[in-house]
Amino acid sequence: MDNEYLCLHEIVKAAKARLDANIWDYLIGATESEVTLKRNRLAIDSVALRPRVLNDVSVVDTGAEFLGHRIGLPVILAPVGSLESFHPEGGTAVAKGAGAFGVPFMLSSVSQPGLEAAAQNATGPKIFQLYVRGDRAETDAIARRAIAAGYDAFAITVDTAHYSRRERDLAKRFVKRWRANEPGAMHHQAALSWADIADFKAKHRIPLILKGIGTAEDAALAVEHGVEMVYCSNHGGRQLDGGRGSLDILPEIVEAVAGRAKVIVDGSFSRGTDLVKALALGADYVGLGRLYLYGLAAEGAAGVQRVLEILQDEAERALGLTGVTGFGALGRGHVHLGAPLVAMPHVHSAFPLLAEGY
Repeated sequence: MDNEYLCLHEIVKAAKARLDANIWDYLIGATESEVTLKRNRLAIDSVALRPRVLNDVSVVDTGAEFLGHRIGLPVILAPVGSLESFHPEGGTAVAKGAGAFGVPFMLSSVSQPGLEAAAQNATGPKIFQLYVRGDRAETDAIARRAIAAGYDAFAITVDTAHYSRRERDLAKRFVKRWRANEPGAMHHQAALSWADIADFKAKHRIPLILKGIGTAEDAALAVEHGVEMVYCSNHGGRQLDGGRGSLDILPEIVEAVAGRAKVIVDGSFSRGTDLVKALALGADYVGLGRLYLYGLAAEGAAGVQRVLEILQDEAERALGLTGVTGFGALGRGHVHLGAPLVAMPHVHSAFPLLAEGY
């Protein structure tokens, strides 16, 4: 497979060829006008790198630490609903691919084959992510199962109080089968409050991640509630349209957290240079969603692993050319904000060769 896929865009192309058109639109689409999705990429492209020279970068280490584990990149595979729509093995394939390379993965509560089966196939760090669809007793029961299955952390998604209007799906009359039984349960997500977070922290001894934090105010509240990881995310542009790009939000999140918790950011990160920008601006980890799904759709677990291998190669070169030997050496001095755009941002603007037919 190393020779079959030499560039990330080749994996994107293979994924599209293998997927049903409705699932492809579910993968690449966002909500309403898809402005937030485009601003995710806009925010990344508006940051330029400031390389330093004449440093010894003959040895570059792309690794990082995550909850006592050494990982190959400061990357987490983000939770995605219905992984089984992209590959029959679903979360099992993601667990295998993440473990083979050496990064954490988050299993969504609306993906198969379920938290125990995915855990049994995991050889590296793993996180369970919950969409709250029941009362506190149900959340507690799921948390106990995750702890018993050996998950390293537990994530609660907090930016889905209302399900968005995803017009690619609506226009095609595509009804996601994994959402068929959810409408009556959505009121639990809408009613979720900081009191529920306090209740969870009081009951469960597992690191907690809040996914979907988009302001300094909520980042500060998360830390005050004892949250160990603050996940800066706008759901890949799939929830509230007209929002800011995640990398634009990141600096205020980092300032509000002030080192009291780890910070994760996601939102159209697609290249090794993107990782460098995020870590230079203060993130501890970058969440990948669509990017690893292309690998999953193209080749299952091996495809997930190959995406990460190519990304690591890009990151190693980007770090060395920036003049550092690892992500931990990056700082604000390595980036310039407000760089002019060279292309209009969209979901695949990081891969211009796709538009040229390669």
